[in-house]
This record gives sequence, structure tokens and C-alpha cells, in this order.
Amino acid sequence: MICAAILAGGIGSRLKQGKPKQFVNINNKPILVHSVEIFLSVDELDKIIVSSPKECVDKTNDLMDEYFPKNDKIIVIEGGETRNGTILNSIQYMKGQNCEKDSILVTHDASRIFVSKKLIKDSIKYAIEVGAASAAIPATDVIFETEIDGKLTGVPLRKYLCHAQTPQSFNIDKFLDIYEDLSEEEISKLDEAMVLFHLRNADVKLFPGDQNNFKITRPFDIKLAESIFKN
Repeated sequence: MICAAILAGGIGSRLKQGKPKQFVNINNKPILVHSVEIFLSVDELDKIIVSSPKECVDKTNDLMDEYFPKNDKIIVIEGGETRNGTILNSIQYMKGQNCEKDSILVTHDASRIFVSKKLIKDSIKYAIEVGAASAAIPATDVIFETEIDGKLTGVPLRKYLCHAQTPQSFNIDKFLDIYEDLSEEEISKLDEAMVLFHLRNADVKLFPGDQNNFKITRPFDIKLAESIFKN
């Protein structure tokens, strides 16, 4: 079984639109709808699991029914309190469907609306081959490390750095095996799925991402996205 988890559980406070950003319109269509459309075009996916804050589950279901009527490939679930919790909820859904061993989950930020089919397919391919995979692009700026507020404490070599993107995909049984072995302190550090694999030195394939696959986070990103649609 190969499923996608569209992570849309945040409130989007940095976007300053007065509502969760998955419902913000870009090119006359909600952000969440853009992402779901792309994933629906990938034949390898059995289900598309859309996460939602508890208070928005009904609204999210209504949105899916409006744009994708009677599409049983889409399922809306309640997201967790954290990103990691939402991923676990998505895995729990898959397990509830009696998925086969070594099934794959493709996780993706709903606000990365310009993800390509190639990135999704590459993510699936490498997750099957290696166990975990993430899109990534090389860092173009020098990165400053600051462990003390306002003080430069380190300058990592740029040639070894890259920016993580989604999709990030993994074998759900490998994910659960590692998760169950983690301490509470280690679990608190899990701000994304690939960190979990790294904590136990499990292989993670980094494959080329795309500059256009940016995350809509701040008001300027909306203007940038609109300009891309116009060109």
C-alpha cells in the first residue's frame, strides 16, 4: 500500500490571512485543493490522507466534497498536536486498512502547491529502495549558527548543507520500529520524519528537489505564487 499524507494541520499564523492557510485562495483556488489535485494525478497512490485541525475537519471534508465529489481515494483525518503526531495518525489509518508489511507513506506540506509529479514519484521510488527519502536543494546562502541569542556561534560549511523539502517518504514499519525505540527526549526533537531515521543512523536518500517547490508561509509567498500562475 502506498499512501500520501497531506499535512494541513497548522493555523498559518505567519501568513496573516485570518484563517488556516490551507483555506487561503491562490489563483482562485484554496491552497489545500492545489496540493490534493497534484497527488490525485499520481497513479501509484492508493489513498490520499488529508490531515486537519480538529475544529476544521468538517470544513475540510466539505472542501474535498466540493472540488472532488465522491472521490473515495481521499480521506480526511484529524491531525495530531504536532507534525509527528499527525504522521502517526496517518500511519494508524493505514494500519486500520490492513495494509501490507513495508507499505509506504508519502508526507507532504499542503502549502507546497508547486510540487511536481516527478518529485512525488521519485520520493516513492527511493523510499521503496532505501527505506526513507526526502527532496532537498543545496543551500545557496552561508548559514549562521546561533546557540546564544544574537551571537554567532558557528558557520557550517555551505557545501555540506541543503534545505529539506517535501515530499518525504518512508517505510511505515521501519518508522514505527525506530519510533518505539526512542526516548521521550528524542521524540521531542522530531520536527520532521527524516530526523527519526537519522537518530538511529538509518539510511535516508536525499534526492534533488525543486526551487519552485517552496512552502507558502508568509504574505510575500502568496504574491510569488500568484505571479507564477500568471506566467
